[in-house]
Amino acid sequence: MSDRALAFWRLLDEVEDYLCYGERTEHVVPDAVRLAGDEGDSRVSAEASGSGTSAAAGTVHRAGPGVPPAAVDERPEASGADWDSSSDPDAIRRRRLAMLEERVRACTRCPLHEGRMNAVPGAGVLDPLVMVIGEGPGADEDRRGVPFVGRAGQYLDKWLEAVGLDRQTNAYITNIVKCRPPENRDPRPTESDACLPYLRDQIELIRPRMILSVGRIASGILIGTNAGIGSLRGRTFYYNGIPLIPTYHPSGVLRNPEYKRPVWEDLKRLRALLDQDADAD
Repeated sequence: MSDRALAFWRLLDEVEDYLCYGERTEHVVPDAVRLAGDEGDSRVSAEASGSGTSAAAGTVHRAGPGVPPAAVDERPEASGADWDSSSDPDAIRRRRLAMLEERVRACTRCPLHEGRMNAVPGAGVLDPLVMVIGEGPGADEDRRGVPFVGRAGQYLDKWLEAVGLDRQTNAYITNIVKCRPPENRDPRPTESDACLPYLRDQIELIRPRMILSVGRIASGILIGTNAGIGSLRGRTFYYNGIPLIPTYHPSGVLRNPEYKRPVWEDLKRLRALLDQDADAD
């Protein structure tokens, strides 16, 4: 990216931070998160607000602020980009996604950018059956700029393969934060806050049929709770109308093989819901 383009994206980030964030406040749940009970009867709506508790989870978690997707003027005269003038909606989405990825790679919204080798926007296809959302990049991902490529990523690929999914054909993989936290520590609230608008834009552009959140951090932020992953898995939540299934993180399963069976149960239920949805179509 040229110095001029990099300066442009950084200016956009500064303007967006000023217009969208203001003072950071405690809040709980992203817009339209619902919990569906296993019986399909008890559904609880969680209203997004500046502060409060989640009706679905009953505990406070400082997730990302409930801001709308970034307001970016994407006309060619505004960005200087070689704008795709095609009327094909998918071509337009691909172009918008590419522009979003450029913004992620040039992002300086939080201190994580200072130690990164590469930002890691995500990888996969448009209109995937499943979007996998993890916590953040590790050392291998930071070096390569691609999500889930280390040992845990190879294990995740095996999970997906077992239920007919693949990042090359029908899945998309990303993380809550797009830059590696030092020593793989948990992302801080200000760091996840800074990245959540990117994730919201990704979900809007990519349009996954379902979301698989892996690990306590990603699941808690998306659902709006501090509850442990052991108490979250086994249930179906909804993120902006999209079914969301939480499960253990691949790295956690590598350290604790007793989690293999629960993960397999979660994956089978994910596959069953996908098949059910396909039959309904």
